[in-house]
Amino acid sequence: MTPLRQRMTEDMQLRNYSAATQRNYIAHVAAYARFFRKSPEDLDREAVREYLLYLSGERKMSAEGVNQQSSALKFLYLKTLELPWNDLDFPRMRRPHRLPVVLSQEEVVQFFDHVPSLKYRAALMLCYGAGLRVSEAVAVKIGDIDSKQNLLRVEQGKGSKDRYVMLSSRLLQVLRVYWRAARPEHYLFPSWRKGRHLNASSLQRACHEASLRSGLRKRITAHTLRHSFATHLLENGTDIRAIQVLLGHSRIDTTAHYTAVSAKLIGATVSPLDQLDKKHEKRPDKRLAGAKK
Repeated sequence: MTPLRQRMTEDMQLRNYSAATQRNYIAHVAAYARFFRKSPEDLDREAVREYLLYLSGERKMSAEGVNQQSSALKFLYLKTLELPWNDLDFPRMRRPHRLPVVLSQEEVVQFFDHVPSLKYRAALMLCYGAGLRVSEAVAVKIGDIDSKQNLLRVEQGKGSKDRYVMLSSRLLQVLRVYWRAARPEHYLFPSWRKGRHLNASSLQRACHEASLRSGLRKRITAHTLRHSFATHLLENGTDIRAIQVLLGHSRIDTTAHYTAVSAKLIGATVSPLDQLDKKHEKRPDKRLAGAKK
């Protein structure tokens, strides 16, 4: 490991960056160095610009991918190398706004009917029944379950934040059936490797296979179940700030995006055009009023 890579890794550890973010940032910076065949210390602002243009133009990398590269380089130059640059030296591409895929409640039932493994079904039900991210669902510990208060503790979710989510009686019943069958000791969903929890990619793969078997035409991931959880809560009248807390969102506008994907809410919204006739009916006819006089 080079001294620069070691220093950057330590800087990320001091800021409590997740292990996944650390790996991604190091990989992005390594790819940048290989492209120029130079140490990043010997490159300047123009090199950053040239590299990002190469990724978006020749490599046809997505806006999200380019922005991740930009964030990694920004951390390297501003935090680790402490150069007097600014945010404008690390341009970001505008990402196209796409609505998330959301399942209806009937589609959720159909999907779960095609998850054959009790272990994977229980883990995926956590994503829908409690709104967990896939990384949060696989990392749940036995001690995180509070059956007396119907609560589930999510430890160190995204942004290194703890939170509580509801634990429905139906979900608790599923987890109990699974626990009696598997008898896990520490992690609720242990890996075959001792002391480790189930890998998130394994759960995503199981989700994909169940999606194909279900016959549903929508692209379903574990995150689709989380989106569906939030949308269905919104449709049932749950306050959007309560949904924000349950999802672990830092900003309310992130949660507000679900108002754009709720077909039920949109379909039930009354157009002002439909109100015209009602208002017209209530308004007295001036000509008739004059005739009565």
